[in-house]
Amino acid sequence: MNKKIAFITGASSGIGEATALLLAQNGYNLILNGRRASRIEALQARLKKEFETETYAAIFDIRHKEEVKTAFEAIPDAFRNIDVLVNNAGLASGLSTLDKGSLDDWEQMIDTNIKGLLYISRLVIPEMIARKSGHVVNISSIAGKEVYANGNVYCATKFAVDALNKAMRIELSSYPIRVTGIYPGAVETEFSIVRFHGDEDKAKAVYQGFDNLLASDIADAIYYAVSRPAHVNINEMIVMPTAQPVPSIIHRSTN
Repeated sequence: MNKKIAFITGASSGIGEATALLLAQNGYNLILNGRRASRIEALQARLKKEFETETYAAIFDIRHKEEVKTAFEAIPDAFRNIDVLVNNAGLASGLSTLDKGSLDDWEQMIDTNIKGLLYISRLVIPEMIARKSGHVVNISSIAGKEVYANGNVYCATKFAVDALNKAMRIELSSYPIRVTGIYPGAVETEFSIVRFHGDEDKAKAVYQGFDNLLASDIADAIYYAVSRPAHVNINEMIVMPTAQPVPSIIHRSTN
């Protein structure tokens, strides 16, 4: 297997799925992580048909460290030399003030956005260090740069991703392993459906009246970063809809 290999967490939909499609189009073979096996299998079939991409399905919940470890150790030798790790799996759950927040929502966000990213990074990075090559792409959010009303714990988790991105860059640059943080604004994916616990009407309203980002826009940013020459590291990239200058302001059409 001579193609580069990328490991994408949260590949069953949204940014992860779009990134898988774009990397496959550009010659990568892929390890696809997700919890929904049927979606991962459908994506594998599509990638094989459209791009002749070799893929490996890593079905696990990134929140559970033993599950992550077992799944990682089961990756076949042909996929072990991971060139790019895209830490994409993440979510928001709930939107309320701290005094009314749900502890279950908080734990789900912390376990997914911070601990899950750490669990998989802790396994992949030592192998990159041993080979003295690799690229880690951490998907944060504009919420990791600016706090918005009722975003409290979600913003805190994405600020943590921002800190980890900087820490990785300091620690890994000497090997030399590249590290990039991507910070999207409003992207229409399943994000808001998850945040509002399946309330599709609330989720749909988030994206009405303006041209939001698409998952493919963020995939473009990821591919730009990983396709630079080896001496070039894109430290950070903030990607916003033109209509959203800051998290709390979106210019919506009144038509």
